[in-house]
Amino acid sequence: MEKFFHLKENGTTVSTEILAGLTTFFAMAYIIVVNPQILSQTGMPWGGVFLATIIAAIIGTLVMGLFANVPYAQAAGMGLNAFFTYTVCFGLGFSWQQTMCMVFLCGLINIIITVTKIRKMIIMAIPESLQHAIGGGIGLFVAYVGMLNVGLIKFTPGDPKAAAKGGAVAATPGLANFNDKVLWVFLIGLVLAIVFTVMKVKGGMLLAIAVTTVIGIPFGVTTWSDSQSLGRTFSELPQTFGAIFSAEGFPALFSDPAKLPLVIVTIFAFSMSDTFDTLGTFIGTGRRTGIFSAEDEKALENGHGFSSKMDKALFADSIATSIGAICGTSNTTTYVESSAGIAAGGRTGLTSVVVAICFALSVFFAPVISAVPSAATAGVLVIVGCMMAASLKEVKWDDIAEAIPAFFAAVFMAFSYSISYGIAGGFIMYCIVKTCKGKAKEVHPIIWIVSALFILDFVCMAIL
Repeated sequence: MEKFFHLKENGTTVSTEILAGLTTFFAMAYIIVVNPQILSQTGMPWGGVFLATIIAAIIGTLVMGLFANVPYAQAAGMGLNAFFTYTVCFGLGFSWQQTMCMVFLCGLINIIITVTKIRKMIIMAIPESLQHAIGGGIGLFVAYVGMLNVGLIKFTPGDPKAAAKGGAVAATPGLANFNDKVLWVFLIGLVLAIVFTVMKVKGGMLLAIAVTTVIGIPFGVTTWSDSQSLGRTFSELPQTFGAIFSAEGFPALFSDPAKLPLVIVTIFAFSMSDTFDTLGTFIGTGRRTGIFSAEDEKALENGHGFSSKMDKALFADSIATSIGAICGTSNTTTYVESSAGIAAGGRTGLTSVVVAICFALSVFFAPVISAVPSAATAGVLVIVGCMMAASLKEVKWDDIAEAIPAFFAAVFMAFSYSISYGIAGGFIMYCIVKTCKGKAKEVHPIIWIVSALFILDFVCMAIL
């Protein structure tokens, strides 16, 4: 194990990696329950999506751990599953089988841009100030996710009827009233996470999750209500597995030539979000923690094939989406919640292997795993976000030309609830600022191209 994962070289131990893996798993385990809840609204069987989500997570995370030897976990992406359901299926009228075909094609595109080094070229073109801003922005995003998961921040929609349909509408944010048991359990978990982190308790993140889960029992927050029999779950998998190759899949998707432009635009929207969510996670967490070292960055820039950990990690991520689509789930992507395990000391692929094992066991212990409430993990996410936000100190805030793109990149991630849109804001503002200063030639051509693609994506989304 030491030789395979290079534990000593990475300054870690087996016990630390196991704790990190457990921490990452419990921080992202909500997807096992949430993803089927969202996708089943399209008519997909709950049990089939449940198993497809787990299978895709196991395969993607194992490839990440065994091939790339990095502590990142993969699963169906939040935001992308909402886009799948509410925009593509409900808004555009595609069936879930047709939409799954588009996800599969998105995965193939990701594989192509990874093998052809386009992804690598994008990473190398990003200015260092924006890389720090992306890292800090992901910290704000993670903390924001934790707060939203427990309803600490409430939104009052300006148009309740439109909000009821599942679309994004104008709303007024505000702090929730503390008369909710979920918030009390969250606050207890947050205090525990703070105390364990400040006191440097080993495995403190995981311990905070476990203790908060138990505390949630008398509050009625930790329950066993949402469970489904194992037999029924497995009986529904054939309905989703390989559905893209059925008559309702690819043949139906391309049966109407008039819809082809819409199909292309939708695949493009899927690909942009999937690609930059992953790049943001790798850049934001890898640089600060040393997972992707300076030597690795040089190998990424000058090497050939899969000569660096980043090359391997990008490839591992690229194949996960197509595998997930075959199984029957929306885009599988690298999870920003991996930062919780990294904060707990995870530095190698052993962390990922532990996460994959936990996903496999969750098939049989679904009632137990799903009993861990979001209130138990939200506090950990907030503290992890706080630690990641430290990257913002590397930005030269007294230089307005550097501060504006960094600000938009960091803040937009949280406000738009999307890593991709945060990167888009940073890139576009970087191009504008450099142009205003007469230094447009200093902007890498790739940044110009990606910024233009993001603008095109926004226009397409407006049309959709």
